[in-house]
Amino acid sequence: MNQSDEFDFENRIMTTSFTRDDTDTDTSLRPKSLDDYIGQEKVKENLKIYIEAAKIRGESLDHVLLYGPPGLGKTTLSNIIAAEMGVNIRVTSGPAIEKQGDLAALLTNLGDGDVLFIDEIHRLSRSIEEILYPAMEDNALDIIIGKGPAARSIRIDLPRFTLIGATTRAGQLTTPLRDRFGVVLKLELYTPEELATIVTRSAGILGFAITPDGAYEIASRSRGTPRIANRLLKRIRDFAQVHGQETIDSKIANYALQKLEIDQLGLDNTDRKMLETIIRFYNGGPVGLETLAATVGEEAVTLEDVYEPYLLQIGYLSRTPRGRCVTHLAYEHLGLRPPAKGNPRSDSSEQMDIFEENNK
Repeated sequence: MNQSDEFDFENRIMTTSFTRDDTDTDTSLRPKSLDDYIGQEKVKENLKIYIEAAKIRGESLDHVLLYGPPGLGKTTLSNIIAAEMGVNIRVTSGPAIEKQGDLAALLTNLGDGDVLFIDEIHRLSRSIEEILYPAMEDNALDIIIGKGPAARSIRIDLPRFTLIGATTRAGQLTTPLRDRFGVVLKLELYTPEELATIVTRSAGILGFAITPDGAYEIASRSRGTPRIANRLLKRIRDFAQVHGQETIDSKIANYALQKLEIDQLGLDNTDRKMLETIIRFYNGGPVGLETLAATVGEEAVTLEDVYEPYLLQIGYLSRTPRGRCVTHLAYEHLGLRPPAKGNPRSDSSEQMDIFEENNK
């Protein structure tokens, strides 16, 4: 069997990426104001000041860059900013803006003070960025018409607007683009207590009762990410309803999470198999990212952006100049004995036997 067949990336419930499963209720669960937005206290405090000051001066809010891991609420926050400013918002993404005309159409259709939200802004092409520079600085759009000696430049005045860019990879933004954002805000992973509050709020919106210990059980396994917490809540609600329970408590939550193969740390089957792959085929590492991606049948950028961050955060994976390595904490979690120091391959045959037993 091909190694990639063991990995079900597309249907993975613990991914921080937006999935079709999030579409139905994602809008209804999103807070509509800063007061309803739970967590990110420092970000909220600063945003309240910036928004209030812009209102007092009668100006549009300065351009905002939001960065951090996926699923933390960057899109939600951009909608809240527009609502707090009392303006409209246009939403797009970096990959969707393929031509200069695409961006020009978006900018010229904005009203005074409106918000243009560009998700994955680090994926904008250089030619698109060059159009953004005068738009962000001078509220003007420079368009070149024609080619060769007959080419001429036309400047179109734009209304005042606020560009909100969101990215999971701030380091990939070019310096000229990054420097044009007056407000740069980093979103951090949520605490279990904050996520428990979010889960309780979401359960109320969905019309399903939940106990504090049930909410905390879900929150503690959600990888610090509201998107995952809400997704787990919906799946656990399914289990509760089928089993005739009107309230989600810790017992039914724990039962459902076990059925979903999500352990106490929020690791799912895909996480464990990735760690096991590094141990089984590469003796715990180091292994290069491209090699690992080829082994598990996924793109390297997806492993780096979606799967690695949490494993790095909890100390189960480490990055070295030579590649990725599984740590002793991961060995302990998987119930395996780490290789002896100075002899990293000494236990490989024993570990192979253990995996064979686990896969029977």
